[in-house]
Amino acid sequence: MEQLLSKDLLGIKNLKLDEINFIFDTADKFKEVLQRPIKKVPSLRHMTIANVFFENSTRTKLSFELAQKRLSADVINFSSSMSSVKKGESLLDTINNILVMKVDMIVMRHPDPGAPHFVAKNINKSVINAGDGTHEHPTQALLDCYTIKEKLGEIKNKKIAIIGDISHSRVAISNIYALQKLGAKVMLCGPSTLIPKHISSLNVHIENDIKNALKWCDVANVLRIQLERQGNNNFPSLREYGLYYGINKKLLEKIKKDIIIMHPGPINRGVEISSDVADSKNSLVLDQVENGVAIRMAVMYLLSQKNI
Repeated sequence: MEQLLSKDLLGIKNLKLDEINFIFDTADKFKEVLQRPIKKVPSLRHMTIANVFFENSTRTKLSFELAQKRLSADVINFSSSMSSVKKGESLLDTINNILVMKVDMIVMRHPDPGAPHFVAKNINKSVINAGDGTHEHPTQALLDCYTIKEKLGEIKNKKIAIIGDISHSRVAISNIYALQKLGAKVMLCGPSTLIPKHISSLNVHIENDIKNALKWCDVANVLRIQLERQGNNNFPSLREYGLYYGINKKLLEKIKKDIIIMHPGPINRGVEISSDVADSKNSLVLDQVENGVAIRMAVMYLLSQKNI
């Protein structure tokens, strides 16, 4: 494969397996670059990339910006809280005003599902979805799978449990699509109030008992409880959630099994996972952050070939 099929990366659902592996192979090369004394290549020095974030983000925005600078791109950052969006400007007008300043690529996060897809249909530049509501977060899923593959050698037939707030997570949906394309078996675990009824149609196992999920899996990808997205009380309290679904050292010792622990961040320590688990030798949380830069470098580099 010489390039990605689409000019955009909007989700994992429409990516081919060959494209995912192509991104991983390219990320391998950029990861090697990041180990050098000078962690920079001139690959995108001809490009200007705009990070257009209509929703707060720290980890993802920093990761994209660092990846852009490692590729020598010019970078501009847009925040809706300090823009004409507050004055009633439409989404497309905002994007077109950015593009007319000779911007070549848009990295976009938006609270509404489908917003990056709408923008991509209406502009001729590449759009990367950095998270759209509770829909998808493709680069997070790619970096998660890349991290698992790096640790285990392969993903095919591995058992991955996605644990926690499935209903409000864009990470969960993208991970399900990516893991299944790569041949993994996927289980969702959490309170029934946090697992959407329709999601069983995606050919995933559903489990409400954390102990059963941990006994089954090779990897536990633990999701953040997203209180800011929850309109109703889906469980009595954070303390009670932590009691029944939190992963701690004592629980893992009872399971008597070596399990890889992942978390897309930010971690609510003591709720989803305890500090002694988050910082343990089985935790790949910091590996995920490191690999995020290489994966995002790969995605932007490959999409840039569409702009040449």
